[in-house]
Amino acid sequence: MSVKPPTWISLWFLLTAPVIFWDASYCFMRPRSFEGGDLHWIWAPYSIYQNIDLVYGVRAWEEMDGFTNAQSLMNIVETFLNLVYLYLAHFTQWPAAPLIGFTSVTLTLAKTVLYWLQEYYCGYCKVGHNTVRDLIQFWIIPNGIWIVVPSLIVWKMGQDLCRRLATGTKMKKT
Repeated sequence: MSVKPPTWISLWFLLTAPVIFWDASYCFMRPRSFEGGDLHWIWAPYSIYQNIDLVYGVRAWEEMDGFTNAQSLMNIVETFLNLVYLYLAHFTQWPAAPLIGFTSVTLTLAKTVLYWLQEYYCGYCKVGHNTVRDLIQFWIIPNGIWIVVPSLIVWKMGQDLCRRLATGTKMKKT
């Protein structure tokens, strides 16, 4: 059994890495990355997003809300694991590589669901000020992608891991 994932999974892990690093660097470079900051030009689209999702905004920074950087650090860990998985699956063919990929994408999914649940349980305290159109366009759709695609990857990789375990169990019994 090959440890290489389907192309769409490899592409997701590979193409999301620069997005994650760009996002995390915005968070870690606050307040310099804010609109009006000397480094804002690197993150110009965040002039919209910092006002859509207040977790990314000035007030969260001023109130020393640690969630933004905590989730950014977790994003970096997950992305590092994604890249390690790709290397191990595509270049070394290490049999345990799928477990690393499954673990990293499960972390991503769980953290994203936590992000949404935090909004729900605080009464939409960071995004509730938006119009429905802005909320859908700038928060639900972009963040929803980080629930849908990782969910599909968890499902596919989970099936593959179960198949491997079943095959290994059958081989051990004979």
